[in-house]
Amino acid sequence: MKRNKTYMAKPTEVDSQWHVIDATGQTLGRLATRISRRLQGKDKAIYTPHILTGDYVVVVNAAKVRLTGRKLMQKTYYHHTGYIGNLKSHLLRDMMESRPDRVVQLAVRGMLPKTKRGRDMLRRLKIYSGDSHPHAAQTGAASGAGAEDTEGR
Repeated sequence: MKRNKTYMAKPTEVDSQWHVIDATGQTLGRLATRISRRLQGKDKAIYTPHILTGDYVVVVNAAKVRLTGRKLMQKTYYHHTGYIGNLKSHLLRDMMESRPDRVVQLAVRGMLPKTKRGRDMLRRLKIYSGDSHPHAAQTGAASGAGAEDTEGR
């Protein structure tokens, strides 16, 4: 009896595309989940865990992302500077005012693998607070043939 072999994608076979996602009115966690699946390539049939099979993702209108509950007042982000006693904390409300793109990036980063491949995936993520971005040539938005992803699943 012949056994079927498991398909493993090769780096030369992967065709990465560019996707534009409009974050207007979308919940932060659900948006981050959709983005992380696209970056990892889990939405493709050729997904291979050890190969970078994901696509490039451009997120626009990050400042208009929706937050549920009381996260705006209660959620706190921490980072340590490396010096003794220098644990810094920032409220989500303050980060949304100053760097809303960083909020989306941190949400997606938490859902990606904590490996070199995960860092490579994060480099494929481009986030912008407004509705304009400099990647129109890659996404094909100028010709109207781009992969525009605005539906709120």
